Amino acid sequence: MAATSPETSRYTETERKFEVVETTVSPSFDGLSLVSRVERSPSQSLDAVYFDTPSRDLARHKITLRRRTGGSDAGWHLKLPAGADTRTEVRMPLEGEAVPDALRDVVLAIVRDRPLAPVARISTARTIELLYGHDGSVVAEFCDDRVTASAEGGDEVQWREWELELADGADPALLDRLANRLFDAGALPAGHGSKLARVLASSGSADEQQRPVSSDPLHRAVAGHVEELVEWDRAVRSDVYDSVHQMRVTTRKIRSLLQSSEGSFGISDDDWILGELRELAAVLGVARDAEVLAERYERALDALPEANVRGPVRDRLVEGAKKRYQTGWRRSLTAMRSPRYFRLLDALEALTAAEPPAPAAPGEQPADATIDSAYRRVRKAAKAARVAAQDPGVDGDEALHRIRKRAKQLRYTASATGANRVADRAKVIQTLLGDHQDSVVSRSHLSRQAAVAHAAGEDTFTYGLLYQQEDDLARRCEAQIEDALRQLDKSMRSAAKGG
Repeated sequence: MAATSPETSRYTETERKFEVVETTVSPSFDGLSLVSRVERSPSQSLDAVYFDTPSRDLARHKITLRRRTGGSDAGWHLKLPAGADTRTEVRMPLEGEAVPDALRDVVLAIVRDRPLAPVARISTARTIELLYGHDGSVVAEFCDDRVTASAEGGDEVQWREWELELADGADPALLDRLANRLFDAGALPAGHGSKLARVLASSGSADEQQRPVSSDPLHRAVAGHVEELVEWDRAVRSDVYDSVHQMRVTTRKIRSLLQSSEGSFGISDDDWILGELRELAAVLGVARDAEVLAERYERALDALPEANVRGPVRDRLVEGAKKRYQTGWRRSLTAMRSPRYFRLLDALEALTAAEPPAPAAPGEQPADATIDSAYRRVRKAAKAARVAAQDPGVDGDEALHRIRKRAKQLRYTASATGANRVADRAKVIQTLLGDHQDSVVSRSHLSRQAAVAHAAGEDTFTYGLLYQQEDDLARRCEAQIEDALRQLDKSMRSAAKGG
């Protein structure tokens, strides 16, 4: 199964829908400064079968998947939310009756191993008016639709609606101006986001249940991050820049917050969910680390005088890292298509959908206690790092890395509970020691690559130069860490006083 297909195409669609009655007269677009003429196209007959899981998982995420015949864009269409009035549409040719694997893969984090089957059938008699700008190009499309639809097992319903869709590159402000003409004609904003949403709602098959909102800030934060994880999953499958990094960060946020939850989710430190999140972050880390090194070496080499870039160093460091990224990305996709990954997503959704914990008893402050426990772990790690600095037999770099991991956990917890100043101070430590850890990884890689280059008879001067730059960076980070820890301590004291 491939994440993409040579026959897959993507489009950005910006449109609005409007409710009208059968007798509503079509709007006039005369007098609009951005519209030079209006041209009516031949009417179209569109027939579509919509697919979803038995529990309507796609509909719950405002995603539609259909097989449509008729019209100029007949084929398989997968529509994904992309902001206000905007959706991304992924299309494939009209082949077969089963959902194409490439489209299923895009939303695999949502559907997982559940079956996709027809849930509704919608026929549309469409009249189209194309609106042209003064340069002769189409700026918008107005559609007058008469719809006949039925959910699987439901009664047939009919209605009329209008759609306004902007052409690629059209001025977004035009959408509001055109919408005003529709309102003047008697239209109202549609009470549904899609034809499918309307027919499912009319049949009673839409999932309208709202999950309870927890009073626990950590519970709310984890629920939000689980939703983000599913969104970043989709971006990773499309190999969107920085998506592996963002999915990995989101995975770590969830794990850190679950560890800091003080029993809000009923899991222990050795719970399998925490282990699976750690493994997922590790798998994503292969691609992410390679991506970081490729960008890091490319910047460093670009900044050097040309005379100091000797031998095929760019090919070994930059291109080699890019190849490792592709290998790591494919490995990530393999993991993200596995039943093991699906069960993790199932478990995370079950955790966040569970009954919210009872509010704290009078006088209790669970959020502060959670921050305190996370801060104690930072202090413990900092103390161990100071001891390690005095012992040549102890790995000081690893000790500093532990401070970073504890500071990161504190940052996520503080952010979720509204302790913003504490979160900002913890972020400073995380950033400093993140740069330090990147330097550690880079120096190790440079040493290995220099050895390979030397064995091949190549000039290794540039490797040594880059190594020294990385070492200097690490020393600068180390010099700042104690002051950053003191500032964190001050912010914790202020938070304890209610400041």
